[in-house]
Amino acid sequence: MVNAILAAILSFFIPGLGQALAGDIKKGIIFFVIAILLAVIVNFIFRSFFANIIGLIYSLYVAYDAYQMAQ
Repeated sequence: MVNAILAAILSFFIPGLGQALAGDIKKGIIFFVIAILLAVIVNFIFRSFFANIIGLIYSLYVAYDAYQMAQ
C-alpha cells in the first residue's frame, strides 16, 4: 500500500504519477496526456494568468484523485 500523501504530492507535480504509484498505470498515463494537451491548448488560446489558474485546478484535482486512490 502506498502512502496517500506521497501519491498526492507526486501527482500534483507530475500529473498521473500518483495514480501509477497507487497501481492504476493506465489512469496515470491518461492523466499525464491530458495535462500535456491541456497545457498546450490553454497556453495557445489564453496566453495569460488564466492559463496558470486552469493548470493549478487540474493539478489539484489529479492530486486529490491520487490521494483517494491510495487510501
